[in-house]
Amino acid sequence: MTAPSTEKSTTVRTQLPPIPPLVRSAVGAADRIAPELVARGALRLWCTPARAKDRQGIPGGTAFRTGPIVGQIWGDGPTVYLVHGWGGHRGQLRSLVEPLVDAGLRVVAYDAPAHGDSGPGALGGRRTTLVEMMSALDTVIDAHGPARAVVGHSMGAAASALAVLDGTPTERLVLVTPLADPTTYIEGFAHALGFSERTRHRFEVRMQVLAERRLADLDVPLRVANTRLTLPATLVLSDRDDKEADHADGARIARAWPGAELVVSEGLGHRRILRDEETIKRIVAHAAS
Repeated sequence: MTAPSTEKSTTVRTQLPPIPPLVRSAVGAADRIAPELVARGALRLWCTPARAKDRQGIPGGTAFRTGPIVGQIWGDGPTVYLVHGWGGHRGQLRSLVEPLVDAGLRVVAYDAPAHGDSGPGALGGRRTTLVEMMSALDTVIDAHGPARAVVGHSMGAAASALAVLDGTPTERLVLVTPLADPTTYIEGFAHALGFSERTRHRFEVRMQVLAERRLADLDVPLRVANTRLTLPATLVLSDRDDKEADHADGARIARAWPGAELVVSEGLGHRRILRDEETIKRIVAHAAS
């Protein structure tokens, strides 16, 4: 375990692919004359997850549909919910299913709205929000029973932690390569597209209206510091070679979360960590204990 910092990361990151210079120039030109239009278009893009290249499913299980949400169930026993990240799908957590079932647990994996096989969210089409991902976890738990554990990856880890901080009950929580405060990625997003600070302000105002909450309410460590809830036993897993999420985010969350265990690995990155044998053993042991 490493000693985590209480400071926010200054690493500028974005979930966007490289933006061609001509696109940035066009956005910059539009930004000078129509910042409100650019802010509206940027928010639409922010809410549109890219489709995962790897669409491999998970064999077996019993398929279900809860409203627009599609998923699968395996095994019997206390229930573990698997929550994928932004632009992901339930198949990315397939390596966890068999070990969890072998440990005597029931596993529920699902695709968030506008992801994988699930239908549209409230925004329609392939658009959704972090807040809707939080709500989707509640919807699935309400339909399929109390949570022994919730295992979230990346943005799904942030959604899981924030849902718990909103009152979603679970006995155990596992956060794999979590984002401590997803709104810190706005800086990288604005830089990648090339729009100005005034447009960024408009963008953030629109985001708050859409989320129906302050952006500060999406900062996991800040929320933990101000909660009066008794929080579940939590395992935080991050990797120093993560190129998509800052591994320091895991340390921030673990530092704030009472009694959290932090494990920092090397060389696994953002996704291969989900297939790592030692990581899987830790997740199963935490969920089953």
